[in-house]
Amino acid sequence: MRIIAGAFKGSKLVAPGGSNTRPTSDRVKESLFSMLDGYGVLQAANVLDLFAGSGGLGFEAMSRGAAEVDFVDSAIASARAVQSNAQKLGIAHSTRIHSSDVVSFLSSQRVLGLHASVHRRPEGHAGGADSEGHAGGSDSEGHAGGAEHAGGAQLVSGLDEVQDGQVLEARSDRDEGRIFDLVFMDPPYPLGEDAVTQILRRLVGLLDMESIVVVERASRAPEPTMPAALEVFRSKTFGETALYFVQLTAESEEAADVASGVGATAADESA
Repeated sequence: MRIIAGAFKGSKLVAPGGSNTRPTSDRVKESLFSMLDGYGVLQAANVLDLFAGSGGLGFEAMSRGAAEVDFVDSAIASARAVQSNAQKLGIAHSTRIHSSDVVSFLSSQRVLGLHASVHRRPEGHAGGADSEGHAGGSDSEGHAGGAEHAGGAQLVSGLDEVQDGQVLEARSDRDEGRIFDLVFMDPPYPLGEDAVTQILRRLVGLLDMESIVVVERASRAPEPTMPAALEVFRSKTFGETALYFVQLTAESEEAADVASGVGATAADESA
């Protein structure tokens, strides 16, 4: 397993022991990151890699310009592999490892008051009209979208220490108000559809209108059921693998705009 492009191109990654991980193939990664490059989502991005395994997707994003990555996996072997890879690549200062199940991690982030902030829907992938030159996959488009990132995430002080399956945070205040620009979600294929939807629902509060979530599933499985606040704006299949590109819905933006306007009016009246 290796990084295929960017600053760390050709670097080999340590894989966790056992047979519970399913690394994304080079062919799929090449097409995936070509599309993400086209959306302008990678530069200075704050990335969340769920079901991280060895961290291949998160490290590929770092190689291509992401600012920092949070890796989440319940297996201690995966946490150790990610830590080893981060140290090998020399990017421990911008990496966090969470040895936790995904639902627990997302729930803890929401407790800290994260919410979907609203920005303009930029000119990154509006209308789903993309072009990408990789052969061998079938592409389904037509959903409205938008992503282009203007800022970078704050770098963190170092890898969290993992002891007995628990993550020790390097900074107690680092999650306040955080939004993830890019989320990779590559759950085990046997994970049920209801569980996938539950995780997506918990992600909503960690996104804004520019964020993109990439869900990897078996191509024979049905398209993931989206919670009301999310929509699939593009999908692509590669043999046994299907990728779904997900974002907050336009309705989420409109509802938040109304709420924002009401709040501004109330502030004006009290001034």
